[in-house]
Amino acid sequence: MLAVPLLGVLFFSSFSVRADDLKDISQLINQGQHGQALDKINGYLALHPSEVQAQFLKGVILAETGKSADAIKLFTEITTRHPELPEPYNNLAVIYADQGQYDKARHALELAIKTHPSYATAHENLGDVYAKMATDAYDKALQLDKNNARTQTKLALVKELFTAGSARPLPVVAKVDAPPAKVAALPQPQPASSPPPAETVAKPVAPTAPSVVAPDPVKPEAVLTPAAKPELKAESKSDSKPDQGNQKKAVEEMVRGWAHAWSDKNVDAYLAYYGSGFKVPNGERRSVWEKTRRQRISAPASIKVELSAIRIKLEDDSLATVSFHQSYRAGDLAKRTAKSLVLKKGGSKWFIEQELTDH
Repeated sequence: MLAVPLLGVLFFSSFSVRADDLKDISQLINQGQHGQALDKINGYLALHPSEVQAQFLKGVILAETGKSADAIKLFTEITTRHPELPEPYNNLAVIYADQGQYDKARHALELAIKTHPSYATAHENLGDVYAKMATDAYDKALQLDKNNARTQTKLALVKELFTAGSARPLPVVAKVDAPPAKVAALPQPQPASSPPPAETVAKPVAPTAPSVVAPDPVKPEAVLTPAAKPELKAESKSDSKPDQGNQKKAVEEMVRGWAHAWSDKNVDAYLAYYGSGFKVPNGERRSVWEKTRRQRISAPASIKVELSAIRIKLEDDSLATVSFHQSYRAGDLAKRTAKSLVLKKGGSKWFIEQELTDH
């Protein structure tokens, strides 16, 4: 499935009134009142023409009401002015996939990943785009040679993998206080025993973002249904390890402890959260980086670090990626950013291996 998030982090100023206005507009979208929502967002943009959150929401409305060309134009303008944001690229990919333009969808997702390498939604969406492209290519091969058993097997395996993978919910990068995003699915290939529908339209989970409509599924006569290879089957929720919840809880406690030590200006405790294999930014020596961190943490009279919207992805038993919104305040300096930490387990503890920040 392709997931469409609302505007991500980085834009947090003038929040009291504006956030309520955007929430009201989003509620209208949830109620299907797109015309009224569009009128309100246009009025809002007349007063705040450079408000990127509002521009992004207007793009969602345009896509939701079938104005794909206008939505593409608006999302493209946002990427031009703010190339550091990955979410507009992702939404462009959803619209292109809706039109069957998988090459453009792939390119947009690659740009999203280049902008934000830890953006898990774009990685998974890119995999789904590749799966659709592979399905179409195998189907074309079978149209040319229907007796090619090897191609039939490959097609069946890709279809089974795509169907199994689409059942998993996608992580969503969403703005603080923003309405929930919609997760829209690409239509699934039909089993060999079922005739293909004339048209397949994805059903949204929540009406806040554009759905994805893909071309007709693969013709059933071109499909062979052998037993799937175990290594190609997507992991289901029932296959997940029973202690995954405890692992995520331990990871979150570790990350909050790191932020707490930072807020307390306990430099020794703060630095202890970084593992021996930590990738020091800009290729500095570890000793130089630690000295700089000590100076920066010790200098302000007080520091306050708060984390929100924490999302944890366990790669395996010893590797995890944690993404969150970070609010930092020291004296008159206040800064809000999106940050990701790559963690590695050593013994019974988790340590920071890499720190990625969106500026």
